[in-house]
Amino acid sequence: MPVNLTGYWKMISNDNFEEYLKALDVNVAIRKIATLLKPDKDIVHEGDHIVIKTLSTFKNYNMDFCVGQEFEEDLSGVDDRKCMTTITWDGDKLVCVQKGEIEGRGWTHWVEGDELHLELRAAGVVCKQVFKKT
Repeated sequence: MPVNLTGYWKMISNDNFEEYLKALDVNVAIRKIATLLKPDKDIVHEGDHIVIKTLSTFKNYNMDFCVGQEFEEDLSGVDDRKCMTTITWDGDKLVCVQKGEIEGRGWTHWVEGDELHLELRAAGVVCKQVFKKT
């Protein structure tokens, strides 16, 4: 059984985020604001249904999905694109593949102790974020 991700998580590190945003072709003004933020994650995980809320003082982004079911994701809160998204478990890691304009786009979430790890990928660029459970 995969790990349950439910909880409120506060960001403690954010490595290579600006390069990741460049790979998504996010404009320079938004990149500068976004790199100053330390968003929180509020996750509700019930069976195959997961809601991940990314909360910040600038923009919030909500992702509501069922594991294993492809859906159209509207990324207007991120980079103003749409993509076809599928999220699956790979052992205890939640793996997202986002098919669209950006090659190799997706992310992976996993838990180590009281830390939630997030690896963001786009066009060969990798950003690593870590959150601590509160």
